Amino acid sequence: GGGQGVGDLCFYRAHYLSGNTAPVDALCEALRDRQLNPVPVYVSALRDREVQRAVVQAFAGAQIQAVINTTGFAIQTDDTSGNTLWQQLDVPVLQAMCSGGTKVAWEARGQGLSPQDMAMNVVLPEMDGRLITRAISFKGVQRRDAALETEVVTYEPLGDRIAFVAELAARWVELRQSEVSDKRIALILANYPTRDGRLANGVGLDTPESCVRILKALQRQGYQLSHLPESGQELIEWLTAGITNDPEGRGLRPVSQGLALADYQTYFERLPAAVREGIQQRWGTPALDPDAPDALQFPVAGLELGQVFVGIQPPRGYDQDPSLNYHAPDLEPPHAYLAFYEWLRSHFQAQAIVHVGKHGNLEWLPGKSIALSEACYPEVVLGPLPHLYPFIVNDPGEGSQAKRRAQAVIIDHLTPPLTRAELYGPLLQIEGLVDEYYDAQRLDPSRLPVIRDRLLSLIQTAEVHTDLQSSRPAHQSSDLELFLLKPTQKNKNPQKTLHPNSGKTVTELEASDPKPAAFETAVLAPLDTYLCDLKEAQIRDGLHILGQCPEGRQLRDLAIAIARLPSDGRLGLTRAIAQDLDLDWDPLTANLGEALSGGDRDRLNLFNRFNRLNPFNPEPEAPGYACRTLGDAVERIEQQAAVWIDALIASPDRDRTNSTPAGTKTQRELDWIAHTLLPQLRQTSDEITNLLRGLDGRYVPSGPSGAPSRGRSDVLPTGRNFYSVDIRGLPTESAWAVGDRAASAVIERYTQDQGEYPQTLGLSMWGTATMRTGGDDMAEALALLGVRPVWEGPSRRVVDFEILPLSLLGRPRVDVTLRISGFFRDAFANLIDLFDQVVSAVAELDEPPDQNPLAARVRAETESWVAQGIPAEQAQTRSRFRIFGSKPGAYGAGLQGLIEAQNWESDRDLAHAYINWSSYAYGRAAISGQAAPEAFHQRLQSLHIVLHNQDNREHDLLDSDDYYQFQGGLTAAVRLASGLEPQVYFGDHARPENPQVRPLSAEIARVYRSRVVNPKWIAGVMRHGYKGAFEMAATVDYLFAYDATTGCVPDHMYAGVAAAYVLDPKAQAFVQTHNPWALRDMAERLLEANQRGMWKGESEVLAELRAIALQAEEKIETRSGPP
Repeated sequence: GGGQGVGDLCFYRAHYLSGNTAPVDALCEALRDRQLNPVPVYVSALRDREVQRAVVQAFAGAQIQAVINTTGFAIQTDDTSGNTLWQQLDVPVLQAMCSGGTKVAWEARGQGLSPQDMAMNVVLPEMDGRLITRAISFKGVQRRDAALETEVVTYEPLGDRIAFVAELAARWVELRQSEVSDKRIALILANYPTRDGRLANGVGLDTPESCVRILKALQRQGYQLSHLPESGQELIEWLTAGITNDPEGRGLRPVSQGLALADYQTYFERLPAAVREGIQQRWGTPALDPDAPDALQFPVAGLELGQVFVGIQPPRGYDQDPSLNYHAPDLEPPHAYLAFYEWLRSHFQAQAIVHVGKHGNLEWLPGKSIALSEACYPEVVLGPLPHLYPFIVNDPGEGSQAKRRAQAVIIDHLTPPLTRAELYGPLLQIEGLVDEYYDAQRLDPSRLPVIRDRLLSLIQTAEVHTDLQSSRPAHQSSDLELFLLKPTQKNKNPQKTLHPNSGKTVTELEASDPKPAAFETAVLAPLDTYLCDLKEAQIRDGLHILGQCPEGRQLRDLAIAIARLPSDGRLGLTRAIAQDLDLDWDPLTANLGEALSGGDRDRLNLFNRFNRLNPFNPEPEAPGYACRTLGDAVERIEQQAAVWIDALIASPDRDRTNSTPAGTKTQRELDWIAHTLLPQLRQTSDEITNLLRGLDGRYVPSGPSGAPSRGRSDVLPTGRNFYSVDIRGLPTESAWAVGDRAASAVIERYTQDQGEYPQTLGLSMWGTATMRTGGDDMAEALALLGVRPVWEGPSRRVVDFEILPLSLLGRPRVDVTLRISGFFRDAFANLIDLFDQVVSAVAELDEPPDQNPLAARVRAETESWVAQGIPAEQAQTRSRFRIFGSKPGAYGAGLQGLIEAQNWESDRDLAHAYINWSSYAYGRAAISGQAAPEAFHQRLQSLHIVLHNQDNREHDLLDSDDYYQFQGGLTAAVRLASGLEPQVYFGDHARPENPQVRPLSAEIARVYRSRVVNPKWIAGVMRHGYKGAFEMAATVDYLFAYDATTGCVPDHMYAGVAAAYVLDPKAQAFVQTHNPWALRDMAERLLEANQRGMWKGESEVLAELRAIALQAEEKIETRSGPP
């Protein structure tokens, strides 16, 4: 703004003293070129409070509009809150990196920066809420300084990187200085898959409704907006009246705006040569792009509403040629993609871009992972524009990717409301019969056989027996089958049906009529545990709306979900209640099917009578006789917690004396809920307030990220620019404790299933989960190998590792192979290095082959490669590769597009795509990744276990495509390479004290029962119109894709989903009204499952699905658009 903007530059005093100021001088010049007036300031260390005071004073008169900072580390430590330097200045703070490496290393390195540079210049500065920009200088040649009598390293500035940072600073200053009436903002909605039923992706977010809330807030701020949609539903109707990414509507619906081909060509010619070549090699010249047909323009999907444009992010290009899904993990974006963002900049003249909701595809385009160059696609596409990004608070990894590759300011938002799944329909009837059975045992044993037969028949019609069988080790599920064969004997010749483990024919078994005790052990005990677990399972209850605190029951249930687990200095709510009652077990780790002791029952009865809380109990004289198991007791505790929290919500300040008396430990928890948790949740409006602050060019405060329901209440209040973790401390000691327990649980489960120790295991490792947990997965991998991290004194950084001797380990080591995500590769070079060192050290141990399968395999494979003529050193390196991932610069596992395009014949095709996208080895011998298909094939051939862990219950494995791509893809790949079915396990670490391992089929069954067909969940998404129907359709897709890769979805689940989402009149009317595309997509996906032989649907059901797909099609064709 006309020389008015003042930019401050902070740099180290040491650089000033050594005359090492070339980068700062160059930046000053670049800022002056942009009519900004730089004020360079050198400091010894910003962390020093005195220095901060001096900086504030120095700027007091200067009217600073933005800060560019080159110093490392963070001002703020985890325990500082309150008014930091940046909050006092209240301007955007741009972090420019002075790399400690050379320019040559940076150019060659896919990661962009070394782990040391990354920690100092990126990870720690993020804790202050600084915007991550680019590396502006590198270490150059050393020169002799005569005065200092020493060699001095110079920092050499890089012109185009300095220009980028200066331009970004100038744009932030412009945003800050513009009048509201002059600002132009673009809100961008993600869309994958590119169908109209799936617009406005945003994990956990009612994205259309949130978008309308943002528009209304902008209007209140004084933005001039033409007619606004009243609701999210109306927004979608307006968007879909014009062209979208869906090929169906192209050519039929009006194009309201676009970029002329001639304008695009002018822009394209200005791009770096390498970028132009890459795009033209892949996609041809701009004129050939199918998206710029006869009209000679690239259409831009979206709505211009005055000063704000609401756009639909374009697709990555896989939709144009489905075969690219097999072999192009690092696909360049097509011309139409670049044209969309260029139109925003040059024609709409957006001063800031807001991508609404996790997550779009821009931050995942090919290029360096950090310290991008001018040829990296996120920079090519977005350019130096201010970028704000509302993003779910429990996903630090994918949010960090947007911060580090697309200079985003995150505005974190709350997770959806959470609730207990509870029981419904046939599950409730089964629970009633179980209670009736135990009552009859006490009062009228003659009724037992009748109740037993009713129970067995109901278990089978509801297909609950398949759930019970999938969750238990083979030898236990066979006991269950003894009882099930009798009522469902369909075999004409019963003598032939030998039970695998019994040696008796079924007719003999029937004659021996199993005793009640056997029935209780084989059926009732597991059934009790199963029902209690389902009832207490945590599911989402609807979606979050940006800036809106949940109310009523949603607020109560969310507060309980967050208060349940312990966090700093807190016991956790249910644990406190149990301790106050003197119960001698822990509600967080108890086996819920276990019987309750008489003493505990009496204490609960007293408690219940005291609190007049037993609505289930018809007999007042025996309150709580129904409290038979620990699960029943936990349910009572949960109900009491709900009563208390309802009271706190109704009147937070009421005098405690007239409320239900709580014990001292419980009272401490309730005080924390009343005075800390509820007020923080009520600050959810900050999500919109801080987005508006960012759009005013002001500082957005930073805060930690993580899963609030896993003991991380410190991530509240939301609305902050979240940061992740200091990578140097991973795995943390608490993560080691969880990982060590989890490793034992996997080994125990496998030995129960197979009767021997596992030798090999494949684990998918994600960067996001690593950030959320502090490294549980890496800790588990180390523990399986029999290795423990070593932490250094007060800093608690991981500095080394220690190999545990077999005598101490008490079991064989497990040979672990990691399939890391692209983001893990980008963020955790230090952990890749650590694990690679561990593999080499374990491979060199002199231990018996059956005790150290890794060393045995490395020796055998090295010999085999050498025999095939490979040099010895190379053979050894190859045989030690245990870390694999996608091609440098690429992300993902390659299955999503295939499933979407239906471009596959059998699971072999899916396996091939996964292998093509995953066969790059990483480690000390392959720092930037090296193609290693032979080594990857060797690993796949020998895997006994495929494991995937999940650390929280704020989402589940049918909520995102990542789960089936990574776990399903790896399973299909092992099947293809070895011809065998691996054991596929799911690790549930939602309660860190008690990590669980179950077969994937049991986890899918658990999610199916607790969420997918649960009327409570369906009612929750129905509050959200279009996006609620979107969630239903996505669930069907992910269930289908898991089945395609692993084959673990039984027929009754397809039938159940068809009944609950498509055939049920109420659900059908809801989806047909709000999102007819989703109705058609669900019906077609279910029909595809039948056609591929994955589901044998009843012919009437299939006919009905076909009819519904046609009706939805008609509804889509007759829709009308905006006024």
